[in-house]
Amino acid sequence: MAAPTLDNKTARALFLDRHALARPRAKDGRGAALSAMVERLGFVQVDSVNTFARAHDMIMFSRATDYRPESLRWLNDRARATFEGWTHDAAIIPAAFFPYWRLKHARDQRRLRNRWSTWHGDEFHAEIDGVLDHIAAHGPTSCRDVGDAPAQKSTGWWDWKPSKTALEYLWRSGRLAVTRRSGFTKHYDLVERVLPAQLCDQEIAEWDVIDWACNAALDRLGFATSGELAAFFAVITPNEAKAWAAAQVANGTVIEANVTLNDGALRTVLIRPEVVETLPELAPPTRRLRLLSPFDPALRDRKRAERLFGFHFRIEIFVPEAKRKFGYYVFPILEGDALIGRIDLTADRAASVLRVRALWPEKGVRFGRGRMARLETELARAARFAGCEDIEIASQFLRAA
Repeated sequence: MAAPTLDNKTARALFLDRHALARPRAKDGRGAALSAMVERLGFVQVDSVNTFARAHDMIMFSRATDYRPESLRWLNDRARATFEGWTHDAAIIPAAFFPYWRLKHARDQRRLRNRWSTWHGDEFHAEIDGVLDHIAAHGPTSCRDVGDAPAQKSTGWWDWKPSKTALEYLWRSGRLAVTRRSGFTKHYDLVERVLPAQLCDQEIAEWDVIDWACNAALDRLGFATSGELAAFFAVITPNEAKAWAAAQVANGTVIEANVTLNDGALRTVLIRPEVVETLPELAPPTRRLRLLSPFDPALRDRKRAERLFGFHFRIEIFVPEAKRKFGYYVFPILEGDALIGRIDLTADRAASVLRVRALWPEKGVRFGRGRMARLETELARAARFAGCEDIEIASQFLRAA
């Protein structure tokens, strides 16, 4: 049987549907509805940059009308419906997924322990034991509460002091969990004090972890290469995902298909045959504009976003201002199935003003009266979310594509 081919428009529609960006925003962004959204996405990346909103909050803001930052913190810090873990970066993850992270914890522990022993020698082990003993005796602890040794230079861990690095190591290896945050500071405790015992004690065989990770990733992407399946949660290796894919194709639970990319080229991917059957039922994505976080799950894989949407996106933090084409931290704009531009805005909370500095449309995109009206509606919503009463748009903010 010939492999089915998804045209680019269909591929975009499926991809956005799986990322909860195809339909109008959900009305409820709290409690059980918020927990279900995190599970649907698989994880929500956490980031400290807060020019407008933190990444995790903006990801939820893009998908739920009444979402507020305290809702996600309550879900994680009080309800324990999620935990903070590591995918390709720090992320909020459904608590039910925790047992599948034990394989990653064990692998990260070996890898980081070997790396740290090279950096710090015997002092590494003493620091780990000391921090763990302190938390066992005193409970939730932040990096401010332990150790006073100066940072070791050129360690590759942002020049953290040893106790901070010890906390991160114990978290990445599954000995500690983030029990809460104050501001953006993490407070750690023993994992068994944070998460239910049945999650901490559950053991899952390696192949079952691989099978779960690949299935869960494919469900959330709609279609993917084996490498993309491995990268989604980053709990398994590319070779493990490749072996899983071969086994699934052999038994027919997954098939190969061709996806038409933005430039007309074809890319071979994995897809479920039942998903192919439902493609004619996909509704076109909503035409409403919405601002996305630079770390939105739909944009996390920059190369995939460029292949599928023709949208080249990089965060220009380390580019000198004089050489930047855009602001260092700008927000992509989604309309329908297209990424139509990027906007530079900041929330001046002291003045209660949302400041819009610049808008760069994508090539061939025109911001006429109708599109500008939709953008103004979205900016008004963004201002309310950021707690700003006014919007200030810079003169000549519309820049050349």
